[in-house]
Amino acid sequence: MRLKSFLAYALFFVLSSAAVQAQAVVERSLCVFDIVGSSGDTYNMMKDYRAAALNWGVKFNLNVYTNEKVAVQDLKADKCDAAAITGIRARAFNKYTGSLDSVGAIPTYDHMKTVVKVLASGSPKVNKNLKEGPYEVAGVGPMGAAYLFVKNRSIDTVGELSGKSIAVMEYDKAQARMASSVGMSPVLSDVTNFAGRFNNNSVDICFAPIAAYQALELYKGMKPNGGIVDYVLGQLTLQLITRHERMPEGFAQKSREYFRDELFGQAMKVIKNARDSVDDKWWIEIPEDDAERYNQMMRESRQEMTADGIYDKDMINLLRRVRCKHDSSRAECSG
Repeated sequence: MRLKSFLAYALFFVLSSAAVQAQAVVERSLCVFDIVGSSGDTYNMMKDYRAAALNWGVKFNLNVYTNEKVAVQDLKADKCDAAAITGIRARAFNKYTGSLDSVGAIPTYDHMKTVVKVLASGSPKVNKNLKEGPYEVAGVGPMGAAYLFVKNRSIDTVGELSGKSIAVMEYDKAQARMASSVGMSPVLSDVTNFAGRFNNNSVDICFAPIAAYQALELYKGMKPNGGIVDYVLGQLTLQLITRHERMPEGFAQKSREYFRDELFGQAMKVIKNARDSVDDKWWIEIPEDDAERYNQMMRESRQEMTADGIYDKDMINLLRRVRCKHDSSRAECSG
C-alpha cells in the first residue's frame, strides 16, 4: 500500500508539474519587418528566436510585414505584443536605443559588438533606459553598415556632395538634416520607394545598408559609372520592442542575452555574405584627409541633433566612450 501511495503521489507530482509548466507558457504575437517577406533573413532569424523564447515562457506567433510603417502602427495599436523593426523606427518607442543609428556613431562591427554587450549586460544603469512607457527593448542586433550609393563615382569627397539629390527616410529627421548640412537636396522617401528612385535616376545618391545592394538591386542604379563610397556613415540595427507588461518576469533580459550570444553571430554571417556579393569594382576609396572631414562632420551633426533632442544624450555619450575605448587617438577622446 505504501508503494502504491508513493507511486500515486509521484504521478500526481509529475502531472501537476507539467500542468504548471504548460500554464507558465503564454502565447503572444510577434510582428516582424522583413522587406523580402517570409523568405528573408530577418524573418528566418526570428523563427530561431521564437524557438528559444519557449524556454523563457513565451510562445510567439510570427506575423511578417514587408511594410515597416504598418508593423509600427500595429504595435502602437496593440495588435502586436512585440515587434522586430529597424532602430530608426524604434526611436518612436525608445529614444535611447533609437539613437544607436546616429550618423557616424558606430564605425565598425567590433564597436557594434561592444555596444550590444553593454546593452545585454544587465546593468541597472543601462536597463532603466531600456523601458519607456509600456515598451521595453528586448534585443538589439546588427543590420549592417550603411554607405552612400552614388550614380557618379567622382563623388568621392565631402565637397562633391553639394548640389546632389539624395533619398532620405521621411521619418528620420537626422538624415534630412545631415544631407542639408553639406548642401545636398533631400528627397523624402521610405523603405518601399527609395531604391526605385535611385535605380530610376530620380536621385543622385541613396543611403542604405550593404544588404540593399542585392536585396533591392541597387547595382542597377550604379550602372555604368557609379559606386559605393567606402565610408561607414552609420550602423543600422534590428531592435525587438515589447509591451513589457505582456511578458513574463525576466523575459527581456534573457531575450537581450540571446541577441548578444546567438543572433549577433547569425546576423554577421548575413552581413558578410551581403558584403562578399559586392563586386570590388563598385567600391570608391576616399582620401584619408576626406575621411577625417567626414568624421568631424558626423561629430558636429551628432552634437547638434543631440542638443535639438533628436538623439538621446546618454546613448550618444555611451557611444563616444565605446569609440574611445577602441581608438583613444580620436580627436574627440582628448581632454
